[in-house]
Amino acid sequence: MALTDLSAKVVLVDIEGTTTSISFVHDVLFPYAKANAEQYLSETWETDDTKKIVEELQQLPHYTEYASTLETRPEINAAHIADFSRYLIEKDLKVTPLKTLQGHIWAKGYASGELKGHVYEDVAVAFQTWSDAGLRIAVYSSGSVAAQKLIFQHSIAGDLLPLLSAHFDTHVGHKQQTESYTRIAESLEVEPQHVLFLTDVPAEASAARDAGMQTVLLARPGNAPLTAEHTSAFPVVTNFVALQSLKQP
Repeated sequence: MALTDLSAKVVLVDIEGTTTSISFVHDVLFPYAKANAEQYLSETWETDDTKKIVEELQQLPHYTEYASTLETRPEINAAHIADFSRYLIEKDLKVTPLKTLQGHIWAKGYASGELKGHVYEDVAVAFQTWSDAGLRIAVYSSGSVAAQKLIFQHSIAGDLLPLLSAHFDTHVGHKQQTESYTRIAESLEVEPQHVLFLTDVPAEASAARDAGMQTVLLARPGNAPLTAEHTSAFPVVTNFVALQSLKQP
């Protein structure tokens, strides 16, 4: 399908590699979470939220694997859980309790002004253009909903949160599973064919397409290179400029 033939009621966007550079996530957000995990856990150790995160982290199969590498049976305290969270981050494991913990840590960073959410320069203009045309904009990312909102609320382009109508994370399902996109369409109360999903990951695009959604791949600087098979299977753009004329069906 040519880009000029695309129409949608909802634009569903990925974050990492789509609206936001991969380097911001891996070179800014992840190191910040690793550096501040122990302090955050120490300060909030007795809160219900942190107790729930700690319990869920210990229930992960990765925890047994991690614990087997330790010489002695660990005391379950802030230092130990922070070390496990760093282990998960270094392995780039996108597990829900870690994403929740990271979101809380980043919230403090954004509130203090230490962090500003990166968005590509074409994102804010496209969001406003789509919104003015009556399209809804939703977000689906492996990062927690709370973390998603922080990036857009405290972005270098200003507060973009009012332009976004819905947020989805791994609570709705993993991003390479077709069922996740079916659930998102149901939640949005729209037929899947009226949703345009923008991502840099071909396997995610394939899952969304199998659910009936329209899909476009982003070839942003720093993204993993796309193969000839990918570029022949999906429309590809380097930014949102080519999609700013998107209209409702």
